[in-house]
Amino acid sequence: MENILVIIPVLNEADTITGVLAALRRQGLEKICVVDNGSCDRTPQTAAEAGAQVVLEPRRGYGQACWTGLQTPESQAADWILFCDGDGSDDLGELPKLLALRDQCDFVLGNRRGTAGGRSQLSAVQNFGNWLATRLIRVGWGYRYEDLGPLRLIRRAALDRLGMVDRGFGWTVEMQAKAAEQGLKICEIPVNYLPRQGGRSKIAGTLRGSANAGQVILTTLAVLYWQKVVGRRLGHLFPSENFLEKSTVQKGLLWVSALLLVLGSLLAAPYGDFLNDPEAVPLFWRGAALMSLGFVGSWGLGRVSPSWFWAVTIAPRLILLAMHPGDDIWRYLWEGHIQNQGFNPYLLPPTADVLIPFRLDSWSQINHLDHAAIYPPVAQLGFRLLAFITPSVLLFKSAFVAADLAICCLLSRRFGAVASLLYAWNPMVIYSFAGGGHYDSWFLLPLVVAWLWWERALKESGPDGRRINQLVAAVAVGLSIAVKWMSLPVLGFVAWRARGGERFLGLRRWSRQWPWLSALLLLAVGLLPLAVAVLPFCQISDRVLSCPIVPLDSPFINYGRSAALLPQLVAKLWPASVKANWIYGLPLAITVLWGLASRLSIRQFTERYLIALMLLSPIVHAWYFTWLTPFAVASRNWGTRLVSVSAFVYFALPRGLALGTGVWRLDVWQRWVLWAPFVVGLLYSAWILPKPVSRTYFVLSDNSD
Repeated sequence: MENILVIIPVLNEADTITGVLAALRRQGLEKICVVDNGSCDRTPQTAAEAGAQVVLEPRRGYGQACWTGLQTPESQAADWILFCDGDGSDDLGELPKLLALRDQCDFVLGNRRGTAGGRSQLSAVQNFGNWLATRLIRVGWGYRYEDLGPLRLIRRAALDRLGMVDRGFGWTVEMQAKAAEQGLKICEIPVNYLPRQGGRSKIAGTLRGSANAGQVILTTLAVLYWQKVVGRRLGHLFPSENFLEKSTVQKGLLWVSALLLVLGSLLAAPYGDFLNDPEAVPLFWRGAALMSLGFVGSWGLGRVSPSWFWAVTIAPRLILLAMHPGDDIWRYLWEGHIQNQGFNPYLLPPTADVLIPFRLDSWSQINHLDHAAIYPPVAQLGFRLLAFITPSVLLFKSAFVAADLAICCLLSRRFGAVASLLYAWNPMVIYSFAGGGHYDSWFLLPLVVAWLWWERALKESGPDGRRINQLVAAVAVGLSIAVKWMSLPVLGFVAWRARGGERFLGLRRWSRQWPWLSALLLLAVGLLPLAVAVLPFCQISDRVLSCPIVPLDSPFINYGRSAALLPQLVAKLWPASVKANWIYGLPLAITVLWGLASRLSIRQFTERYLIALMLLSPIVHAWYFTWLTPFAVASRNWGTRLVSVSAFVYFALPRGLALGTGVWRLDVWQRWVLWAPFVVGLLYSAWILPKPVSRTYFVLSDNSD
């Protein structure tokens, strides 16, 4: 039995995994890899305590979990791979029958429909789906299966020959279709099947889940059959096995994606002066189009080495550092510069007479010259530090790119290189921080840290570890708020979720008496970075302390407009709304309250809040969509994916000014080119893509030890 590795994909199966592991060991199987696919209960801890090797794979998908298990060193050394479920439904007493066929077969499959007990445990939808899928395989590949059962034993060398691609529900049907196509020696034997011992089915538990699974299975078969037919038709040009060989296709796609990203950045780099050169934007669009094609090509990659990941991540950013920046950066330099001269940027606009002697050569390029500062205090202190070194565009850009690369590092360590390409190779992200020189990466970095540390707090088995990670998350959110105000609702989420934590900060007795104490303490900890950073900008006048860091009376805040969606539609029906930006705070507040009341994770809450902010905000710039991108790495949100390309239409706005039209407004078609992919992608992700199960939140209690 030493040459058999068992791979068990699991998702919220803490109640059953111990029994499954014990049943496997009774059959003499000791090499067991449990792949946790993002559980919110104690499944990984329970499996580890029971002696299994546990691998964490947060990217959702049955096939993704199986594939991750196959990448372990133990899998590489095994001669046979046994797949089974972790919910206790596989009758592992049937394993001797499968194991006895190793000398005769390459692929042994348990047929649940071959026994009366097995058929009775399958729902009508499952029975029909299995019947339809196996009949389609028979028509397309000439082999008659009876079931798509999860209990299956396959020779490792044979599995490598199949070149598995699917990372979702299509994993099992792809394996069976390719096994028939490759001519493997296949054995299918009747096995018993048991009722689920715990949890709920991710497929058969709901009609929607069954429909999604059926859609994926049928789509997988259609794609596989198309590849088979195309391979035969092109056989006179390319040998079928080489034409369809995954590694060859992947290498070509990797090279093409990388070259397009680098070439696109080279073409775009000389054309960043949008406001002064009318021809800059069309030429910039040409480079952005190539970068976007490279980005779209990366969606098909199944594996990327760390060297490729970082080389292609860094190269376009280095190239675009030389690009003429957006006009925001001149304000960053100015506000950092006047702080070093002893002036408060919240009190004096750049046109103030007292500041005339301190004007830089770039002063005339500052946007909104008659407005005082609007950026929060930590951002201002960052500008001050950089300007103290030297008021250089390259230095400021480098600081923004450094935070951007730190986000790439965090995401790739957590979700892997392939999933993180959605952020790291995203053309809008690359332009926004390296080319345009926007400082938004400074607020995104602590927000990502807060997200990852809060999720770590949920998974910590001990109260001390949970408390520390909660504190780190709260401080990180507070730092993000002090860099850009948009993160404020996320701190409310963190505090709301912490209410009633009876062992928070060790205040057990007090928290039991006042359940909201833990929430208030976490809120105070989160606001600490803002409270400290605001002190240099406060002043005492007539014995009254004032800290004018929130420019609520700014015309830019109250009346500013950009490439908005819903506010523009409202303005057509209600023209007076263009002078009342505050009205969109109400639906946004309702969205936030709904998110607090729902059982959402911090990632889900933050992503949905930011999506609502994009749709409702009267002021939307192209780089605002980068706020969503880190969270889309986990959610696979197609709205974010598509708008990362369509948002380049936004740059028609500065081109209009460069042409002398004086109009800061997108045409109707331009507005819909920008927003339609985002909205369609959001709807697709919400209604069609398979959803993870609802999350469960740990509540610190008397029994938390």
